[in-house]
Amino acid sequence: MNYEAIKSIYTFEMARMRRTLMQSVISPVITTSLYFVVFGTAIGSRIPTIEGVSYGSFITPGLIMLSLLTQCIANGSIGIYFPKFTGTIYEILSAPVAMTEILVGYVGAAATKGLIIGLIILGTAYGLSLINPAFGTISIAHPVMMLLFMVLTAISFSLLGFIIGIWAKNFEQLNIVPMLVVPPLTFLGGSFYSIKMLPDFWQAVSHLNPVLYLVSGFRWSFYEVSDINPWISLAMVGLFLAICLSIVGWIFHTGYRLRN
Repeated sequence: MNYEAIKSIYTFEMARMRRTLMQSVISPVITTSLYFVVFGTAIGSRIPTIEGVSYGSFITPGLIMLSLLTQCIANGSIGIYFPKFTGTIYEILSAPVAMTEILVGYVGAAATKGLIIGLIILGTAYGLSLINPAFGTISIAHPVMMLLFMVLTAISFSLLGFIIGIWAKNFEQLNIVPMLVVPPLTFLGGSFYSIKMLPDFWQAVSHLNPVLYLVSGFRWSFYEVSDINPWISLAMVGLFLAICLSIVGWIFHTGYRLRN
């Protein structure tokens, strides 16, 4: 394993985050903070508790997961797409660096960026709960499970972003999944409500949404309330990770949109 190559790619990608601090960190944190203010405080004050948890506290895990998913996909896709766009990917491919080392460098950086933003948003929510008691209390019943869900989700969706970045031929394709697929799945995946509040038919439909398992398991690590058994949620995250790894393995084996 060429750790120097991994370190070089990882350091370069993290340096890009520092250069684009406004876009990479400040913008998603401000956007999510607005969700907290509008939904958690303004609307939450008019909504009774959900399964014994105040509405502001209830939506916190969902909003963290929303930001984590979108940021990991965006960073994972942009990180590999721009070397393709500028042609520098051929310098990397011709260097004595294995495909696995390239993957670890790019995906590791994208996952790290997503985790940083997720933790900042968690801190923001905790701060709002101290400033405004009506927001609710943020508590973490199972911190190890919370970190496990965050890390596995960050790696999985950074891999998905990496796949999208390799597949995309232009900026329009690059933004199809992050803009048109992920947000609806996240909003309809129980981020702002419990699917137990839905009619039976729509509860069954919601079980087809993979994001539901992520949000539900992540919320259980906070308040021990969930729509899905947390172990099933964890298994679904592991399954998604395995699928992404299989696709990346096929891409590296065939050279799909890399060597040609």
